[in-house]
Amino acid sequence: MKFSFTLSIGLLGWIVFFLPSTLQAKVYTSYFTGDTSDVKTPTTGVTVLMGGAKEDRNAMIWFLQHSGGGDVLVLRASGSDGYNKYLYTELGQKVNSVESILCHNDSSGYDPYIIRQVLNAEALWFAGGNQANYVRYWNNTPLDSAIQYVINVKRIPVGGTSAGMAILGSIVYSAENGGIQSPKALTNPYDSAVTLLKDDFIRQRWLKGVITDTHYDARERQGRHVVFIARIIQDYGEPAYGIAAEEYTAVCIEANGLARVYGDPSRGDFAYFIRPAKRRPKPPGRCTPGQSLHWEENRSALKVYKVPGTPDGSHSFQLTNWKKGSGGSWQDWFVVNGVLEMKDGAVAPKK
Repeated sequence: MKFSFTLSIGLLGWIVFFLPSTLQAKVYTSYFTGDTSDVKTPTTGVTVLMGGAKEDRNAMIWFLQHSGGGDVLVLRASGSDGYNKYLYTELGQKVNSVESILCHNDSSGYDPYIIRQVLNAEALWFAGGNQANYVRYWNNTPLDSAIQYVINVKRIPVGGTSAGMAILGSIVYSAENGGIQSPKALTNPYDSAVTLLKDDFIRQRWLKGVITDTHYDARERQGRHVVFIARIIQDYGEPAYGIAAEEYTAVCIEANGLARVYGDPSRGDFAYFIRPAKRRPKPPGRCTPGQSLHWEENRSALKVYKVPGTPDGSHSFQLTNWKKGSGGSWQDWFVVNGVLEMKDGAVAPKK
C-alpha cells in the first residue's frame, strides 16, 4: 500500500503518533555539511543514472545545477560521508548543504527526521550498495511516498549510482535472493535469484516500463538484463525497456525526456537503450522455469541503441519514442538456446 499526503506540519505528527514505540529509536546516522537552515530554491525534475564506479564529474555538475543551489540529500544503507565534501566543494557548484543519511534498518522508512529531510531537499541522490536493502527498508513506507512526492510533485533532481541506479526504473531487479550472473540467468530465467519488483517502488515519467542495470561490460550483465526484459514480457504481457550504463558512464535525463550520455570516449564509456523490436512484442520463444532462454525473433528480438559517452553529453537518445538518437548505433540482440548474440549494423526500429 502506498501512503499519500500533502506537505504539512501535521504529517510528521501523524507519523510519530502512529509509530510503534520500537520504531521510534534512532535508526540512522546523519553526516551534515553546510548551512543547517532550510532554503527553497527553483529546481528541475531531472534524473541521473550512474554506472557504478567513480562518478562522472560533468554529469554530477549537471545534477547539482538543477538543484538551484539548495539542500542536497544523499540516502544510503552502507558507507558514511564520502559524498559530502565532493558535492559541497569539489565540483565548484554552490549548494546550501549536503547531508548523507545512513539508514541502518527498515525502521528508517518510518523515521520522521529522514522523511522531513527528504521533503525539504532540492536534490536527492541514492548511493551504491545493495538495492535489496533499499527495497526492504523503504518500499511501501511513508519514506517511499515522500520520495515519490519530491520527484513527481516538487520536481527535484534525483539520481543514483550502482544500487542507487538500480532502484530508479519502474521495474527493479531487487536482488532480494542474492545476485545473479548472466550465464545462470540465461540457463534458467526463473532462477530464484531473478527477483523483479514491478510498479511498486519509485516511479518516474520517463522510466515507466524500464528496468536498469549497471557495471555493464565489466561484469558482463547484458545477458541477465535480457532475461529481466524477457521475464517482464512473458509474465505481464507488456513491453519492457532497458537502460544500462558502463561503470564510468552517466545517463542524464532531461525534463523533456532527452537522455544525454556522459563519459570518456577514450575509455570506451557507453550507455545502452534496449527495447523490443516490435512495440507489441510476442512472448519469447521459450521462457520457462528450468530451461534456457530462447528468444530469436528473426535474429532481432531486441533493438539496442549503443551510445558512446562524451564529456559534454552531446550524444543522446529520445525516451519519448524509443527510436531516435544521435551519436550512437543500433544493434540487434537475440538469444539462441541460452546464448546471447549481439550484432552491429542493425537498422533503426520503424515504430
